[in-house]
Amino acid sequence: MADELDQKFQAALLGKNVPALTLDNKWHKLIAEVGKTERMKELEDRLNALLKEQGKINTELKDLKKVKAGLMDEIVSNMEGAENSAAGSAAKKKLEDSKRLINEINEKVESYNDKMLDLPKEITEVNTELMMLTMKESYDLIKSNTKDIEEISVWIKSMRMELKKNILHKQHMELVNVQLYSFMQGIFGPDVLDIFDIDYDIEATRQALLAKREAMMEEKEREAREKEKKASGETT
Repeated sequence: MADELDQKFQAALLGKNVPALTLDNKWHKLIAEVGKTERMKELEDRLNALLKEQGKINTELKDLKKVKAGLMDEIVSNMEGAENSAAGSAAKKKLEDSKRLINEINEKVESYNDKMLDLPKEITEVNTELMMLTMKESYDLIKSNTKDIEEISVWIKSMRMELKKNILHKQHMELVNVQLYSFMQGIFGPDVLDIFDIDYDIEATRQALLAKREAMMEEKEREAREKEKKASGETT
């Protein structure tokens, strides 16, 4: 299953130029929700180190280019001085020093250029692996959340039905109490009922309970009609 997912992810990423993830603020927000595995942390550190090295080399190459341009200017000016016998010795030394420094710069530039040939490939490899792991962890979390959502939805539906039953049962018992109180009052009189810690405004309570019960029954009938209508639509 993992290999199959990897193939699907690789196919989805084919031809896409995805920038370095650690430089993308959206990736950091995503990973804050998903969480990092140990391997992802290793790849993140490695990618950051490679990007830092790449940036440092680019800066040094620019600096070396400026220094080399300055040395070339010095060579041109010292070549004229070297021909003058009075200052020829000092000018020749400066000329030789400039040439030596230029050779050293050329060697450094060549070394940096060699590194710059390998760095982009290594950065892409590390970034791709980090991207694949990010997609896998995100996919797994979505699947897990979806499963929990479905289970909770079933529970909510079950609890909603149970709640409606209990509300109807509660209203029925309240109505029975009002009726009992009314009968007792009619038989024994209100003075006798004072011994009970019960006090009802019989008619108002009865009407309120009946109204609630009627509303619940109407809601139940409406839901039943909608179910029948939906079932009829599905069969046709």
